[in-house]
Amino acid sequence: MYNNKTILITGGTDGIGRSLVLQYLKHGANVVTCGRDQQKILALEAEAPMGKLYVLNADVSNEKDCERLVNHAVKMFGGIDVLINNAGISMRGLMEEGGAGIIPVVKRVMDINFNGVLYSTTYALPYIIKSKGVIVGISSIAGYRGLPGRSGYSASKFALQGFLEAIKTEVVDQGVHVMWVSPGFTASNIRNVALNHKGEKQGESPLKESQLMDSDTCAKIIIDAISKRKRTVVMTFQGKQTVFMNKFFPGLADKLVRKFFFRDGKLVK
Repeated sequence: MYNNKTILITGGTDGIGRSLVLQYLKHGANVVTCGRDQQKILALEAEAPMGKLYVLNADVSNEKDCERLVNHAVKMFGGIDVLINNAGISMRGLMEEGGAGIIPVVKRVMDINFNGVLYSTTYALPYIIKSKGVIVGISSIAGYRGLPGRSGYSASKFALQGFLEAIKTEVVDQGVHVMWVSPGFTASNIRNVALNHKGEKQGESPLKESQLMDSDTCAKIIIDAISKRKRTVVMTFQGKQTVFMNKFFPGLADKLVRKFFFRDGKLVK
């Protein structure tokens, strides 16, 4: 069903985004994506069939880059059938540790995770309406439940889901489908490059990456959900449990989340 369809994926040179790019190419789709690491861009291009992939060096927090990305997709392949807002960055730092210094960290996370979605969706929307296509946001459990140490990340994912839900109700009568998916903890580089309370890359993961869902499995679930035009997808049992508990037993959820992320009063995850 994706043969010669045009898929625009932000942040497609690493992690879940890269897996999405490669799997859509196997489905015969035309794919346009972006990244900021030239070596990763070249490595991705080397795996792609000739003429089916276009990769732009772009930063989604830059509005002009997002406009340029959409324009390239339309110029190369004539339109856009699916937009997947995947590019994102995480953070790990307590508000009390950062003080006023954490404000630019939160702003940077919002610039990428929310404003990037705003820019890409705004410029792609006319073409998505024309194709009666799909707009997707890669969200998180942090979009349902605020997570300690991830205040800016949680804020960005709450904003993403609210924005997409509003857009969904605006364009539903025009045949456009809007959805968001929450992968839960997935083995990727996102925690290694997460920003700490000083705005520096964390450089390590507080989780056991080998025990997490791999990005290829995550991408398959996302593509299946898009094919079926599901409203939302929460992938893991732990994620579903968290959403349920937070909705119906918020006080208990506070205690359980605190217990999960803290040991002896210190943030450990």
